[in-house]
Amino acid sequence: MSEPKAANQFEFKAEVRQLLNILVHSLYTNREIFLRELISNASDALEKVRYESSRGSELADKDQDLGIRIKADEDAKLVTIQDTGIGMSRDELITNIGTIAKSGSAKFLAQAAESKNDIGNLIGQFGVGFYSVFMVAQEVEIITKSASPEEPAMIWRSDGLGSFTLEPGPEDTKRGTQIKVFLKDDAKEYSSPERIKAAIKKHSGFIGFPIFVGEDQVNTIEALWREPKFNIKPEQYEEFYKFLTFDQQPPFETLHISVDAPVQYNGLLFIPEKGMAIPGLQGDRPGLDLYVNRVLIQKGNTDLIPEYLGFVRGVVDSEDLPLNISRETLQENQALNKIASNIKNQVLNHLIKLAENSEERYQAFWRQHASAFKVGYNDFSNQEKFAKLLRFNSSAHDDADGLASIEQYIDRFKEGQKEIYYAFGPSREAINLNPHMEIFRAKGLEVLYLFDPIDEFAMDTLRVFQGFDLKPIEHASPESLDKFDSPAQADKPEPLAGTDKDDYDKMLERMKTILGDRITRVRSSNRLQESPICLVNPDGAMTSSMEKIMRIVSKDASIPQKILEVNPDHRLVRNLLRIFQLGPADRFLATTVEQLYESALLLEGYLKDPHAMVSRIQGFMEQSSAWYLEVKGE
Repeated sequence: MSEPKAANQFEFKAEVRQLLNILVHSLYTNREIFLRELISNASDALEKVRYESSRGSELADKDQDLGIRIKADEDAKLVTIQDTGIGMSRDELITNIGTIAKSGSAKFLAQAAESKNDIGNLIGQFGVGFYSVFMVAQEVEIITKSASPEEPAMIWRSDGLGSFTLEPGPEDTKRGTQIKVFLKDDAKEYSSPERIKAAIKKHSGFIGFPIFVGEDQVNTIEALWREPKFNIKPEQYEEFYKFLTFDQQPPFETLHISVDAPVQYNGLLFIPEKGMAIPGLQGDRPGLDLYVNRVLIQKGNTDLIPEYLGFVRGVVDSEDLPLNISRETLQENQALNKIASNIKNQVLNHLIKLAENSEERYQAFWRQHASAFKVGYNDFSNQEKFAKLLRFNSSAHDDADGLASIEQYIDRFKEGQKEIYYAFGPSREAINLNPHMEIFRAKGLEVLYLFDPIDEFAMDTLRVFQGFDLKPIEHASPESLDKFDSPAQADKPEPLAGTDKDDYDKMLERMKTILGDRITRVRSSNRLQESPICLVNPDGAMTSSMEKIMRIVSKDASIPQKILEVNPDHRLVRNLLRIFQLGPADRFLATTVEQLYESALLLEGYLKDPHAMVSRIQGFMEQSSAWYLEVKGE
C-alpha cells in the first residue's frame, strides 16, 4: 500500500485492483454469499467479545446484548448489518479490512493465476471474504467502535475500485460494527427483507447469536450439534430432524457425534425410518450439510458419506476447515477426508451396536435400507464390519420373511463344517427347485438364500468371513460333503452294477453324442437326490447366476457350454437306461435327452426359444395319454 494522498485516503496498489476484480468476478458464483460472509464476520466479532468478557477484560458498553441486526431499505437500495461484537480500532481496520493491501497480495495473484478459477484454497490465507460485498455494492460504509474503551469510533468507506477512506466516527457510537451496503441497481433484490431472510436461513440459520431482520429473529432453530448431548431432549432431535429433512416421521436412529482427533468436528446424523430408492436410480442422493463454525458451506455434501450409507441425513460442522473453501478444494481437503472416514466408522459401529442390542430393531432397519447398504460390498477397508451387518433369508427359515446374519449361520454349523454355503435365485421357491440344493437338503446343511443380484457380488467380493470360506452351493464338491450323514432313502434303488453299469456309461456317451457341442461332457452325478440331471460350470470359476449377469453386461447372448450331470438313481434315468438297452438309437431316448437339456436351460434362464420345447412336451403328453388309456383298458 502506498502512502495516503490525504489524511484519510488510502490508495491500493495496482495489483490490488486486479485482486479485487478476481474476488468479485471469479470467487463466488452466487451473489447472496456476501450476506453469509458479513454475518460470519459479525459472528466472529461476537465470539471474541464474549471471550474477552469471560476473561474479565475491561470492555466498552459491556451491558449490550450480543446479536446481529439487519435492516433493509428498499427505496434507498440499502442493507445495514450491525453487530455488538468486538469492533475495530483505526489500526485494526487497516489490518483486518485492508489485509489484501499487504505485500502478500502479489503472491496471492500469482497463485490465483496459476490456479485459474480454483482459488478457494488460497483465500483463507488472506481473509478476503469481506470483499465479496462488492459483488452487489456500489459503495460500502463501515462504522465501528472497538471494545477497548479508549479507542474512538471510525468510519471506513470504499467503492471497491482502488481506494478507501478513514475518518473518525460519531462520539456516541456504541461498541460493535455497522456495515452499510449501498446496492447496485442489478442487486436491489437484496434490499428485500424476505430475500435477506431466505439467504440467512439457507446459509447462516445456525449462527450461535440471534440474527434479526427488522423485528423478526430469523435463526430460531438451535445448532443442536454444538450442544452437549445430555442437554438435549429426544423431542428436540425430532424437531430438528423434521426441520432438516421435511420428513413427517421421527428419525429411526440419531447419532450425535463430537470428535476432537484426528480432526475436530461435530455432527448430528439421522437414519430415516423409511428407505430411499435403489442406488443409481434415485437421482441425486441427499448427502450431509457441511458447516464451518455454524455457517453453511455446502448443502448436501456427498463426499462426507459413502454411497452405501447415503440414506443417512444430517449436518457436520468443523473448525478445521477454512470458511471460504471452494467446492473443488473440498474434494481434495485432507481434513474433510478424515472427517468422512470417521463418520463412516461412526455409522457402521452404531449399526453393529444396534444389531447387538436389538436384532429385531436392526432387522427393521435392514428391511428399509438394505438395497442401499449392500452397495458397500466394495468398501475393502471395512469388509468385516460390512459383513457383520448383512442379513439373508436361509433354508433354516420357514418362509421368505426370516433373516439371519452370517454369524448366526456360523453358530448353527454342523459338526465339522468349515464353509458358509449360499445360493442365488429370484425367490425362495426358485432356489428350492435348484438341483444343486438337493444334496444340502439331504445332509441337513443350511444354505443362505440370495435374492438380489448385488448379494452375489457381495459374497464374491468378501470370499471369507471370520476364517470361513463363503462358497456357492454349485461350487461345493459332493466329495467335500461326504463327511455329513444323509438319512437313508427308503425308495432309493440298488446301485448299478455289472452289465447295467457298463450300459449306463455307454448311455452317457450316447447323451453326449445327442447334445454335441452344446455341452462339454456328460458325467454321472453324486450330488443329485431328486432331479434327473443338472448343468455344472466346467471350471467352477463363476456361478451360473454370476455368469449370466456378466453375459448380459457384455451383451453376449450365446448359451454357455457346461457339463451335464446325470443322476443314476433317478427313476426317469433308470427308465432311459432300459430304453437304451433295447436300442441305443431309439428316437424316444434322443427326444427325452433334448427335453431334459432344455429344461435345465430353462431353470438357468438360458432357454431363448421355447417353441421346440413346448411342441416336444405336447408330443410326450399325447403319447402318455395314449399309454394311460391302454392301461385303463379303453
